[in-house]
Amino acid sequence: MRVLAAMSGGVDSAVAAALAVEAGHDVVGVHMALSRNRDQFRTGSRGCCSIEDAGDARRAADVLGIPYYVWDLSERFEDTVVADFLSEYEAGRTPNPCVRCNEHIKFEALLDKATALGFDAVATGHYARVVMHDDGTRELHRSPNAEKDQSYVLAVMGPERLARAMFPLGEFASKAEVRAEAERRGLSVSAKPDSYDICFVADGDTRGFLRSRLGSRPGEVVDVEGNVVGEHDGAYAFTVGQRKGLALGRPAPDGKARYVVDVQTSTNTVVVGPAELLSVDRIEGEKAVWFAAPGGAGEWWDGEVQVRAHGEPVPARVRAVASDGGPGLEVVLTGSPLRGVAAGQSVVAYRGTQVLGQATVTRAWRG
Repeated sequence: MRVLAAMSGGVDSAVAAALAVEAGHDVVGVHMALSRNRDQFRTGSRGCCSIEDAGDARRAADVLGIPYYVWDLSERFEDTVVADFLSEYEAGRTPNPCVRCNEHIKFEALLDKATALGFDAVATGHYARVVMHDDGTRELHRSPNAEKDQSYVLAVMGPERLARAMFPLGEFASKAEVRAEAERRGLSVSAKPDSYDICFVADGDTRGFLRSRLGSRPGEVVDVEGNVVGEHDGAYAFTVGQRKGLALGRPAPDGKARYVVDVQTSTNTVVVGPAELLSVDRIEGEKAVWFAAPGGAGEWWDGEVQVRAHGEPVPARVRAVASDGGPGLEVVLTGSPLRGVAAGQSVVAYRGTQVLGQATVTRAWRG
């Protein structure tokens, strides 16, 4: 097969490309330039897409003996991922930019362009497993490396794009194994630190980034009774479940910690309350993407759901629903409630290690 290997400049994508070459595929490496103002060097393990990263990807491609290109997708990234990030926060929701990047960049813009150029598949360094059946159908499963598993952020891609995706790291049980593989192959990125946080907020200051883009919008922080207990510089910078950075001027009567329980963008108000108000056992989601939903629409089935990239899966009853807004998902937790589930987050439904579906949370409450 002709395979386009997405090479970020990190160890995971370099080893993934190496394994694709070893498997006998005709491989071409490509680095996606996603930032309009790329730094020469990344700051430690923060951020990505620096000129340094592009150079590391090129050196890895040279070692592997494959052609290498840099594709400028910065405008698409800004118009989709960054714009969604800003609009969601501005609407009082909590976005996941990694999910949107996989949806709009890696498995839409990149994959579609690769297909147009005659490639059969795109290989990436994601930690997830693809199970293939004799009839040609594919299933997306968790990685055996639970610490690095990325099936949660990949669930948005759907079955059609999964059919043209390769995850060569799917069977690796630890990052140490991947680094050892890179060192064995002479790849200089074998000891390169992982990137983390939001790639386009390289200094880690999400609130500062939002303020620079959305401006200062002073408002009040109130408790659940409506009493003013503090001030803020923009309700958009807060998310349900947040405890740090509230700068409250008045302590709670019982002395307990308070958390953000609601963000009211219509009045630019942040509402805080006790931890118990964050517990939910009902979730609704929209824009659902299904790989395989047991039963028909409206039929409940038992599985697990996950609402954060590195969150624990929890037992639940799940069903696919249809509405005027398109495919949806409903969840009833059957074990312990979840805390701090916010509109805008992704909820992913599993059965064991298999990903069955994904949706964007619209509502979460205690039934």
